[in-house]
Amino acid sequence: MARRRKIHIVTLGCAKNLVDSEHLGGQLGAEGWSVVYDSDTTDARVVVVNTCGFIGDAKEESVNTILRFAAAKEAGAIDRLFVMGCLSERYRDELKAEIPEADEFFGVNSLSDILRTLGAEYRHELRGERQLTTPKHYAYLKISEGCNWKCGYCAIPSIRGRHVSVPFEEVVAEAASLAQRGVRELIVIAQDTTYYGVDLYGERRLGELLRALCRIDGIEWVRLHYAYPAHFSREVIEAMRDEPKLCKYLDIPLQHISDRMLRSMRRGLSKAETQALVAELRREIPGIALRTTMLVGYPGETEQDFEELLDFVRESRFERLGVFPYSAEEGTYSATELTDDVPQEVKEERAERLMALQQEIARTANERLVGTVQRVVIDRREGDRAVGRTQYDSPEVDQEVIVSGAGGLEPGVFVPVRIVGADDYDLFGEVL
Repeated sequence: MARRRKIHIVTLGCAKNLVDSEHLGGQLGAEGWSVVYDSDTTDARVVVVNTCGFIGDAKEESVNTILRFAAAKEAGAIDRLFVMGCLSERYRDELKAEIPEADEFFGVNSLSDILRTLGAEYRHELRGERQLTTPKHYAYLKISEGCNWKCGYCAIPSIRGRHVSVPFEEVVAEAASLAQRGVRELIVIAQDTTYYGVDLYGERRLGELLRALCRIDGIEWVRLHYAYPAHFSREVIEAMRDEPKLCKYLDIPLQHISDRMLRSMRRGLSKAETQALVAELRREIPGIALRTTMLVGYPGETEQDFEELLDFVRESRFERLGVFPYSAEEGTYSATELTDDVPQEVKEERAERLMALQQEIARTANERLVGTVQRVVIDRREGDRAVGRTQYDSPEVDQEVIVSGAGGLEPGVFVPVRIVGADDYDLFGEVL
């Protein structure tokens, strides 16, 4: 019997990249390839690096990873090296000149080209088929590609293009297929999930889509990420309020609160509108956990602007919050039209102050959960303990529940857990 061709796919960056790698693996698997992901021990002689090109640290990691495999090719450890994804889309010519060891560079929407180069053909009947790299009980569900907003700091529209929704029926069919394979939690993602449907149907249909996903047999939780705040849909709020399977959790990147900063960032809404949206989400969806990200040190940000942001976070008490110091990205409005006038040490100091505040908020929120009973999904085992999450936490980015007395519990099961302890970013519980 002929030995199966083996390929190693290395994925960097966000969950959207992960889904792209899984789709590539699904197509290659159907063509007879043996696919391994992010392995340190594989003997695969063909490597695909799926890169991130969003911010400086991610670009540096991508370049270093490509160089590592280029050196492996020079040393004879691998035969072929291909690069795909955001960094390759954005800097293809520069990468070709600097890293000639790579056989080919592909952009973000080049799945059929990659397959053809590998001697395979894109099979339309396999659209939606994936080789999951996540634990088998949860999966990311990408519902659109690209973004129309063109925020002042963001290069994604120039990399990924304009917003393109996946047809409604295809999304639901892919989700149903995932459920049949044992997936119990769907994590809905896109560059902008709330714009879903406008390009295809002339209206936003995210609320309708979320309700349809909740109707799929076998799905226990549906979780929403990357919800752009401008023109937020009332239908999404009603779905989150009414649907038991929709996690009371929302990832909604707000970035700032100062009207000066919001206008310069081209966010499409004001301070008053932002505050009203947060208040409406709290009022309409009792108990909701809000996850957001903030950007500090944007060009022109004064100490007054930053203090205004601190006050907003202090008042809003977001359950989950991440902070990014601003870095200029080529081709964006802020990089070409504004002066990067906030010193790096000030950016970092502001990020530290904001995260110190958030640490206090997170600990207080966690301490309020002590004594309550939470439904927890088990993600993995660590010795005689299990590690899981409540509906208020997404994998990889949020906190976990360390569960004792978990003998026999396997990943993917949902169990009632009494919370007996808390720290800044973790909970401790016992199975009832």
